[in-house]
Amino acid sequence: MKPGDMFAYIGSIIASFMFFWAMFQRFFPSQLINQFEKYSQRLVTLIYPYIQITFHEFTGERLMRSEAYSAIENYLSSKASTQAKRLKGDIAKNNQSLVLSMDDHEEVADEFNGIKLWWASGKHVMKSQSISFNHMTDEKRYYKLTFHKYHRDMILGTYLNHVMKEGNDIKIKNRQRKLYTNNGSYWSHVVFQHPATFQTLAMEPKEKELIIDDLITFSKSGDFYAGIGRAWKRGYLLYGPPGTGKSTMIAAMANLLGYDLYDLELTNVKDNTELRKLLIETSSKSIIVIEDIDCSLDLTGQRRKKREKKEEEEEKDPRQKQQGMEESEGKNSKVTLSGLLNFIDGLWSACGGERLIVFTTNYVEKLDPALVRKGRMDKHIELSYCGFEAFKLLAKNYLKIESHHLFGTICELLKETKITPAEVAEHLMPKTSSGDAELYLKSLIQALELEKEEANLKSEEVARKSEPSLNQYSH
Repeated sequence: MKPGDMFAYIGSIIASFMFFWAMFQRFFPSQLINQFEKYSQRLVTLIYPYIQITFHEFTGERLMRSEAYSAIENYLSSKASTQAKRLKGDIAKNNQSLVLSMDDHEEVADEFNGIKLWWASGKHVMKSQSISFNHMTDEKRYYKLTFHKYHRDMILGTYLNHVMKEGNDIKIKNRQRKLYTNNGSYWSHVVFQHPATFQTLAMEPKEKELIIDDLITFSKSGDFYAGIGRAWKRGYLLYGPPGTGKSTMIAAMANLLGYDLYDLELTNVKDNTELRKLLIETSSKSIIVIEDIDCSLDLTGQRRKKREKKEEEEEKDPRQKQQGMEESEGKNSKVTLSGLLNFIDGLWSACGGERLIVFTTNYVEKLDPALVRKGRMDKHIELSYCGFEAFKLLAKNYLKIESHHLFGTICELLKETKITPAEVAEHLMPKTSSGDAELYLKSLIQALELEKEEANLKSEEVARKSEPSLNQYSH
C-alpha cells in the first residue's frame, strides 16, 4: 500500500469512528453512555501503567489559592528554566530577582531516588455564560504529575513531602518581607527594607554572638517545641535608655531570620477580642513588636495603687469623678493585662508557629512582673550606653577606620560618661566631602568632655543638697 493510500485509509477509519461516536452520544441514553465511559476507563487503567495526580491552582469554596500549587510552582522553577521551551517570568524579592515558571501546556521531567516522573502544566478555559460585549473567560490552571504505578507509595509519601518542603523554602527565599501595622482589627503593610544587620549593630561582640546563636537555635527548633508540648514562640524584652538601638536590633533580628514584622499599636486595639483577631491573622516566621510597652496602656505594676488613689480622690471631690468618666470615654482601648498575657502565652498564642514576640521599654522597672517573667519574656536584653567596643564598630562603619591615636582618649572618656550609641553615631556622621576622620573624632571628644563636666556638676549639686540633712543628723 502506498503511503498516500495508507494515510487515506487511516483517515477514513478515524472519521468513521468519530461519526459512530457522535451518533452514539446523540441517540443513546445518557445512563448507557456513562456506563460505557466508566468501563472503558477501567479498561484503559488496566493497560495504562501510569498514575496521574492533578493539583489545581484554586481550591475550596472561597477559591483561595492552593498552597500546594504555589509550592509546586516554586519547586519546578529551576527545572523549567533548563528544560521547558516556553517560560513565564515574574519579579520577586524586592524587585531584584527574576522567577521563571513553565508556560501553559509545557512538560518537564524530574528524578527522585532513581524514579523517573513528569510534571505538566495546563489550564481549563471556561467562557462566561452571561451576554456581554467583552468576552470574559475563566482560566483554571493546574499541574499534573505522572508516574509509574509501582512507585505509588514512594511518590505519595516521601517525594511529595520533599516537593512541598523545597517549594516552601524557595518561596521564603524569594518572597518580599513586609512590615505590618494595625488599623483597628486589620493589618496594613509596606515592603520591609531596613538595612540593619548584627554586623553593623553597635554593642559588645560577645553579647551579640549570644543573641545571634539564640535566634538561630530558635528558628531551627520546631521539632523540639513540638516534642516538649510548647507553642513555637519566644519572647524578648529589650530595655535601656532611649537611643541605645532597640528598634535597630529588632530590624537586625528580622533581617537575620528573614521574618516579617508586625508593629502592634495597642492603643489602636479596641478590646481583647480585637487583639486575638489580630494575633490569628499574623503569619508564621514573623516578629510581633510592641514598642514602649510601658507607655502603650496602663500595664505597670502600680495600676492597682493608681486605681485606689483615684477612687479616694473621687470620693473627696465629685467633680474629679465626672472628669475621670470623660477621660475614660475618650480612651477607646479596653485591652486588659490578662488579655495581653493571653495574647503572649495563652491558648490563642498557639495559633501558628515560629513567632518572636518583642517588647521594648525605656523603664523596665515600671512593668508588671507578671508581664516580663520567664516563660513570657524568655530573654531579657539590656541595651546600655556606648562602650569602647561599640564605639570601634561605629568608627569602622562610619569613618572606615579601625585604629587611631585618639582612640585611647575616647576609651577613657567613655568609661567616665554615659552617652548612647545614637549620640556617638551623630558625631561620626560625615558632614563634609573631605571626610577627615580626625575632625569627627575631636568633635566626639568635645561632646564627651562636656558630658563629663555636666555629670560632675550634677554630682556636686546633689552632694551640696545632702549636706544640710547630714549636719542636722550630726547635731
